[in-house]
Amino acid sequence: MRISTLVATSVGCAQAFVLPQAFFDAFTAPAPVGEASLWPHKPYFLKHNVDPDTFPDEIQLEELNSTALDLYHIAEFSNRTYGHPTRVIGSPGHRKTLGYILNQFDQMRDYYDVKVQSFKALNGKVSHYDLNFTNGESVPSAQAFSLSPPVKPFVGTLVEIPNLGCSDADFEALEISKDAIALIERGECPFGQKSTLAGKHGFKAVVVYDNDPKSKKGISGTLEKPTKHTVSTIGVSFAVGQELIANIELDPEFSLFFYMDSYVKKVKTKNIIADTKHGDPDNIVALGAHTDSVAAGPGINDDGSGTISLLTVAKHLSDYKINNKVRFAFWAAEEEGLVGSNYYVEKLSPEENQKIRLFMDYDMMASPNYQFQVYDANNVDNPRGSEELKDLYIDYYTSHGLNYTLIPFDGRSDYVAFINHGIPGGGIAAGAEGVNTDNGKVLDRCYHELCDDVSNLNWEAFLTNTQLIAYSVANYAHSLKGFPERETNISSVSSSSTTLKYPYKGGANLLL
Repeated sequence: MRISTLVATSVGCAQAFVLPQAFFDAFTAPAPVGEASLWPHKPYFLKHNVDPDTFPDEIQLEELNSTALDLYHIAEFSNRTYGHPTRVIGSPGHRKTLGYILNQFDQMRDYYDVKVQSFKALNGKVSHYDLNFTNGESVPSAQAFSLSPPVKPFVGTLVEIPNLGCSDADFEALEISKDAIALIERGECPFGQKSTLAGKHGFKAVVVYDNDPKSKKGISGTLEKPTKHTVSTIGVSFAVGQELIANIELDPEFSLFFYMDSYVKKVKTKNIIADTKHGDPDNIVALGAHTDSVAAGPGINDDGSGTISLLTVAKHLSDYKINNKVRFAFWAAEEEGLVGSNYYVEKLSPEENQKIRLFMDYDMMASPNYQFQVYDANNVDNPRGSEELKDLYIDYYTSHGLNYTLIPFDGRSDYVAFINHGIPGGGIAAGAEGVNTDNGKVLDRCYHELCDDVSNLNWEAFLTNTQLIAYSVANYAHSLKGFPERETNISSVSSSSTTLKYPYKGGANLLL
């Protein structure tokens, strides 16, 4: 047996011993190209430091494709109860998604400490809905909002609400019939607030129309936390909203047929938090994606793509030494109003909050008609460091000869709680129901639809964005030199929570 390599250790006292070459040979055989080496890993002290310049090249398309197929097959476990594949919270598909993630990290248990954070969230199902003209024709682009309560079939007068339906004053001067439907423009406040105020003032249902003339589809959103006043709510496109307003102006008694069969209930679900065992615990590099889909479909782009990207990067990172601790977060109940990420951040102590140097949000990485989107963060309106994160993304795209598009923080993804609690944040995306400014077509035609399956992924965008995620993780795990320090006064951190205004009224979740 060949003997080599003198290794010094300290366990109570200094000593030296030799290890056989076979020991090293057992851990140094390279993994196949494009595959991360899972359990058992090479001992940590034998690993090389992660190199941000070369680490992204380890991400291969085959891994992304394989995991996407796994997630779709997992979503199919919901077929029996939902009639189609879905990974909505409370479904077999979502429970198995969580089990899949935990199993992946169990194979990396020498590198990561994994915690499961349980909480309750509202879950609902819309079995059927109708929004029709009185001649029986369906209103175009109509989509039911999740967590809508049911309402029996009725014909109601459609009433345009002044302003944006975000305060009692918008409703108090209106005289309405017994069966009335409120028509409200999107904007300024959450969908649930509009619906609840309408119900409080006697409306039987709500139709919300989009405020973006460029949007081709209706609104797919959530009412978040229904109250006893919340009423059934359906969203339509900007163009349909304008058509309905024109009909009201021609006939003040203009009416629609409205019906919704639905339920709302509480379900128990889980966040999964995986921390590297190594790296500075006072300088945590955090990133996250959500594990759930809407009930309508399997959510392989939204946000299976983000989940897949994080899992892939986590596997490859486990082959390296790092200087700063990395935290991979997998949120539940994002589609119900960012519930999981909000719950997590609100449970952080001021001391734990302060240890997180930045949070990177990765939601929808592979939209079929993609643009490379970067959140337009700055250090004036957002926590200090958010702008530096934005610049990292921009530099990566431009250095690879790729165009990018700046998008505003719109309150629709899991960065919200972090930014609102003083933690620098940002992220990238490939686009949802908005329009691609280069070709005028919808970025993701299957957004929140049954067709958000494996065929809905653009592999070029998926690979590029996952490699950028790998770069961002490796860069900050290696060094935070030059990145702004967090607030050092813990008391000010605990009182820094604010509710930010989001000027762009996007398409789903928490706002607007």
